Amino acid sequence: MTAGGASTGADRGQRRASYQQARSRETKRVLVQAALALWRANGYAETTVADICRAAGVSKGLFYFYFPRKEDLLFEISMLSTDAARDTARELSHGPYEISAVVTATLSSLERSMRRNPPELIMEMVLEGLRYEYRALTSSGEVPSRSTLILGELFERAVAAGELPPHVDAARLARLAQSLISEGARHWAAGAYAGSSFTEVVSADIAVLIAGFRQLPPAKHVAPADHLAQVDHLAQAD
Repeated sequence: MTAGGASTGADRGQRRASYQQARSRETKRVLVQAALALWRANGYAETTVADICRAAGVSKGLFYFYFPRKEDLLFEISMLSTDAARDTARELSHGPYEISAVVTATLSSLERSMRRNPPELIMEMVLEGLRYEYRALTSSGEVPSRSTLILGELFERAVAAGELPPHVDAARLARLAQSLISEGARHWAAGAYAGSSFTEVVSADIAVLIAGFRQLPPAKHVAPADHLAQVDHLAQAD
C-alpha cells in the first residue's frame, strides 16, 4: 500500500471512531433525558429499565451496553450535576476571588439543579453516590477514579495560590466538604431545613470547616511513654 493509501485508510478509521464516539454520546444523552422525564413524572422506584428503553427508543441490550444497572444511569445523571457544579467553581476561581463567595455560588448552582428533581430522586442520587464510593474502596482499596468532589480543585488552587495556608490538606478538606454537601442534600430533600435554603445551611457549615483548617496545625502529640522519658531526662539533667 502506498503512503497515500495508508493515510486515507487512517483518515477513514479516525472518522469512523469519531462517528462512533458521537453516536455513543447521543445515545447516552437520549437515555439520560428519557430517564429523567420518567423519574420526575412517575418516580424512580416505579420506573423500570423497559420503560426507559421504550421512551428512549432503544433496545434493552443497548441500554445494558452503557449502563449495567438502572442505578448506574442514576449515578451518571448525578455526576452531570456534580461536574456542572465543579465547572462553576473552576470558572469563578480564575482571577481574584474569595473562597466563601465561590463556595456559595457553586452550591447555589447545585441547588438550582436539585430543585428540578423530586425529593425522592435526590435521596436516591445521594445514596447511590455513597454506594459507588463504597464499592470502589472495598474492591480496590483506592479512592474512586471518577471524582465526586465538587470543591477539590478549588481548594487545591487556593492552597497553591496562598488563599489557604500551606499546611492545609486540600484533598481532606474537599472530602469533608463533600460529606457536608451530601448530607445537606439529603436533609434538604427530607424537608429538614424549614425556611432555610440548601445553599444557606451548607455554605455556612463549609465556612466553619474552612475556618478550622485555617488554624495552625495542632501541636504534635507526644505518646505517654515518650513523655515520661522526657520528664525523666529533664529530672536527671537537674
